[in-house]
Amino acid sequence: MNWGRVMPAKSFPVEFKNCMQWQRPGIEDSHKTLQLVQQLLSEIEACDVEQKDIKITQLSEQFDGFKPKKIVLKPFDEYDLSDELKGAIKQAAGRIEKFCQFQKAQLVEQSYQDEAGVFGFSYKPIQRIAAYIPGGRFPLISTALMTLIPAQVSGCEERIACSPSDHPAILAAASLAGATDFIRIGGAQAIGAMALGYQDLKPVHMIVGPGNQYVNAAKQLLQNRVAIDVAAGPSELLILANKIENIEWIIADMAAQAEHDPQAVSLLLTDNQQLLKTVAEQLADNGELQELVERQQIILLQADNVQQMIEFSERYAAEHLLLIDRRIEPPQLKHYGSLFIGENSAVAFGDYCAGPNHTLPTLATANRSSGLSVLSFLKQQSFQQVSDVGRAQLAWTGQILAQAEQLVWHKRSMQVRS
Repeated sequence: MNWGRVMPAKSFPVEFKNCMQWQRPGIEDSHKTLQLVQQLLSEIEACDVEQKDIKITQLSEQFDGFKPKKIVLKPFDEYDLSDELKGAIKQAAGRIEKFCQFQKAQLVEQSYQDEAGVFGFSYKPIQRIAAYIPGGRFPLISTALMTLIPAQVSGCEERIACSPSDHPAILAAASLAGATDFIRIGGAQAIGAMALGYQDLKPVHMIVGPGNQYVNAAKQLLQNRVAIDVAAGPSELLILANKIENIEWIIADMAAQAEHDPQAVSLLLTDNQQLLKTVAEQLADNGELQELVERQQIILLQADNVQQMIEFSERYAAEHLLLIDRRIEPPQLKHYGSLFIGENSAVAFGDYCAGPNHTLPTLATANRSSGLSVLSFLKQQSFQQVSDVGRAQLAWTGQILAQAEQLVWHKRSMQVRS
């Protein structure tokens, strides 16, 4: 295995931590960030329509150095990208759309009829959504695909992509993924613009997509106005393993997730001490990997037995869970963002092109929330059509309950129908 910078294994001992004693580190206090973003959003909200646009433009110039700009998207094939990259984007988009279509096919309007009438539910798409695509040194093509394609498949009429980057690969991906508008704007001011309206764009009903601490803070603060996907935290990977045939694959997986962010963490948990020693030796042979271990971004955890491994996994509720232990059946694991089964299932496949969405809950919120999907962009709405027989039947039941709650006009509205 050739990992680049190599250092003697003996120079870097790796400590194995007991999984029942190790705790997820707290992230940096975000109180100051929330205060700053709250002030920024308050300044935008205090403006009238014309001044609001001016304020958002000023903030963009102040923080990003450019004026927001609406970019008319061209057809995908007209972008100047290599044939290889175009082919990869198309293949990834095709697999993501296939999975989205599969999800949507399961969401069928249902109803039942009894003596009281007809009762059921249906699904309706959210009308206007915005997808935030972070900027950076490299174009985040996968984010454009993962946020916009499920919105398009769901039937959202307006799908606005916003990003501080105008890299041709991002524009091409947004075009292929079905963006109806593209605005070059970034940061908390972009979230404010999408939620409160900007120029000729009306406020959206939902904002999705990852971003830095200021973007995430703005999404959280505006939840009373728009729906959001998840409050994103640092990327996480938990590997449950007993025997690993291709250790270099698994080390690459840990390093891959750790490179997302300085606070991202990859955990390997096993009750096989010899496996831990073998992995530790290979980590110690490479300077770059050693640095990840030193920064607590790659952590080796030891369990006493397989049950303890399961208990830790359920408590940790990892964003990405890689299962390489045949003693554990997938149904035994309930809390995770996405499950990857077997050594072939690199988490990076999920990040780019396997099909399921890579926007997933972090910081243990996977025990109560889901990743982005077609369902995220749909409203489930119930309906009821009461029959003549049901009118009398329900009026009797409802009047008694309304009387108990002392709601006079509730009782009256049913009484006149009895």
